[in-house]
Amino acid sequence: MISFRLKRTVKLGLKSLWVHKLRSGLTALGIVFGVASVVAMLAIGEGASHEAQEQIRKLGSQNIIITSIKPPSDTTTSNSGSQMIEYGLTYEDIERIETTIPSVEVVVPVREIHRDARYLRRKTDGVVVGTVPWFLQVRKIPLLRGRFLTSVDMHEQKSLCVINRLIEELLFPYDGPIGKSVKIGSDYYKVVGVVDDSILAAGGDTQVSRRMFIPITTARSRFGEITMKAASGAREFEKVQLNQATVKVKREGQVIETAEAIETLLARFHKKKDFELVVPLELLKQARRTKQIFNAVLGSIAGISLLVGGIGIMNIMLASVTERTREIGIRRALGAKRRDIIAQFLSETVLLSGSGGLLGIIVGIVLPLAVSSFTKMKTIVTPWSLILAFSISAGVGIIFGLYPAQRAADLDPIEALRHE
Repeated sequence: MISFRLKRTVKLGLKSLWVHKLRSGLTALGIVFGVASVVAMLAIGEGASHEAQEQIRKLGSQNIIITSIKPPSDTTTSNSGSQMIEYGLTYEDIERIETTIPSVEVVVPVREIHRDARYLRRKTDGVVVGTVPWFLQVRKIPLLRGRFLTSVDMHEQKSLCVINRLIEELLFPYDGPIGKSVKIGSDYYKVVGVVDDSILAAGGDTQVSRRMFIPITTARSRFGEITMKAASGAREFEKVQLNQATVKVKREGQVIETAEAIETLLARFHKKKDFELVVPLELLKQARRTKQIFNAVLGSIAGISLLVGGIGIMNIMLASVTERTREIGIRRALGAKRRDIIAQFLSETVLLSGSGGLLGIIVGIVLPLAVSSFTKMKTIVTPWSLILAFSISAGVGIIFGLYPAQRAADLDPIEALRHE
């Protein structure tokens, strides 16, 4: 009996909407655009957030990155107009971190020197990165060809290098680099491997993109620790032992307390703040919080269009109640109860909002795909966004249809029959 009544009510609702096809279609468009904008905006926000989180995640959730920073006033000027600046991480700092903090698994020191690289007549500027053999494992950098540095290379201070993909494209556009010798400064280094180190950009290293990795012992003996810069007739000397160090913690749950211990330890031996700690795990948590706020804002903005669509539905249904006053009176006179009138008008609003919601989901899925194809921006349509958007559209139909349905049910049957 209940299923028969429901079927009849839906059939009546469809018939009433079909009588005014254009008006029903235009009313449903508000819901279509509202649902489509919710799905599309959440997909764009999800894609942007996913890319940011993926970059941070590649830095390693168990890693702590320590970077040397130049203090603004740590200078000693001589009578000749030159000045010496000494700052940053030292080899003693690395040893202290490894020996005094039990939660530290391994430390990867890095020394960077700006130098040009040459092969035959081709030349490019870049950065020589002196590091250790376990650099790739800790920083999760993929090896494309050949091999990386080994412990033997480091202990024997061999003249070997591993170049990144950009160096390979610039210096070896036609032939493979493995086994070739690259001139860096005044010395030649045999290329033994190629890596894709684009992940380093996620750690804030966006300025330098052409890197050549050599054993840290070779870098220390060949390039030393002092670099000279000339500006406005004065010379500035910088003494930096290490530019960066990556600390891998044994367990992810120990990252935050280990970072605090490292900062306390370094502060004891550095008079001025000439280092900076980056904790990817904290960045990842912050990115997730930002994503939630971003999704809430985007969803709220898109939800306004759904609200407008709901107001449109209410407006049309109120007009429909006025037009069909005599019909309502006839139904009441034939024995229809108030709940039957409410069910009839509610079915119409739910059918309008439901069909608009389904069409909106289709449009909402197509829009992000179009954005991705034309702008190369990553978009992700999640199932929960589709469910949320459709649920809101159905809810809008019920909420904004209740008042017109109630108003129709409250009409006096005798007065409704007299209506022209």
